[in-house]
Amino acid sequence: MNKHTPSAESLSDWVAPARTAVIVIDIQVDFASAEGVLGKAGVDMSITEPAVAAASQLVEDAREAGVPVIFVGLQTDAATDSPVWGEWRRRKNGVDEGGGICRSGTPGADFFGPKPEPGETVVPKLRYSGFFGTSLDAILRARQIDTLVVCGLTTECCVDCTVRDAFHLDYFVYVPTDACAAYDEQIHIGALNSLELNCATLVTTADLRSAWATQEESNQ
Repeated sequence: MNKHTPSAESLSDWVAPARTAVIVIDIQVDFASAEGVLGKAGVDMSITEPAVAAASQLVEDAREAGVPVIFVGLQTDAATDSPVWGEWRRRKNGVDEGGGICRSGTPGADFFGPKPEPGETVVPKLRYSGFFGTSLDAILRARQIDTLVVCGLTTECCVDCTVRDAFHLDYFVYVPTDACAAYDEQIHIGALNSLELNCATLVTTADLRSAWATQEESNQ
């Protein structure tokens, strides 16, 4: 994992503010807080805490460097629940546990940790990928962005699907390994290894901070 970390000088060009956006995926109460649906169901949210903290710092670093930050979050309701997903759960588990997570208008759908500031873009989604059925690609094209830094939850699911779709849409994709998490560390590592093999460059939040600082110095 993270075998070929680029130099700060190279990375500073590749993630320059004029061409890059930070995409924050699904860091929401139901996915990241002990008070959310998963936390109340017994999922140990302590495993996500370091990634949420790192993502918060990444967002602040991006803002300071002039890199736009886009928040993507799941927003569900009964009218948009997928009947196929319900049937898949029944076939897998023998029961449909229901789709009541990140329900629109409930506290569980609120962003947790890093939060949008006034004027920042928020993109709601209904499926795993931040691109599926959303305006995200059009927003990025309009801003002439060709490079994405994708962080959030969870590494093997919504981060993975968003990164792969971004690559298929011809974006350069960087994944800060410390600003993503899964509820199982081995699944997190496996997902990162797969992304690195196929479609993304793995970095850290410190790598990005150094790159943006290098870019700022070169512009002075």
